[in-house]
Amino acid sequence: MLLQINNTFGIIVTMAEDNKYESLKKELEKSISWPSVYMFKFIIPAENKNLALVRSKFTDQSVIIQKESTNGKYISITVKEVMLSADSIIEKYKEMESIDGLMSF
Repeated sequence: MLLQINNTFGIIVTMAEDNKYESLKKELEKSISWPSVYMFKFIIPAENKNLALVRSKFTDQSVIIQKESTNGKYISITVKEVMLSADSIIEKYKEMESIDGLMSF
């Protein structure tokens, strides 16, 4: 399985599942000065439970923008949050993996 992550800094990392976080960490560490505002992008099935789970993973200081798909089946979520390191971003992605149907970009 391949994962592609693209954020506000224009970093696109395509990687195999087993080393996705290692590759992402290298790209983040060479491209970003810390702390930094990082933009997470997710798509979830349009269910209140999923939306609440995503929102619960971020702080009150996060900027969260959501948009429902045209057919109403999905919600795209963009979250901007100050992150302290590449490791904190990776930990956030790992936390998000527990949400059913979530796709990370």
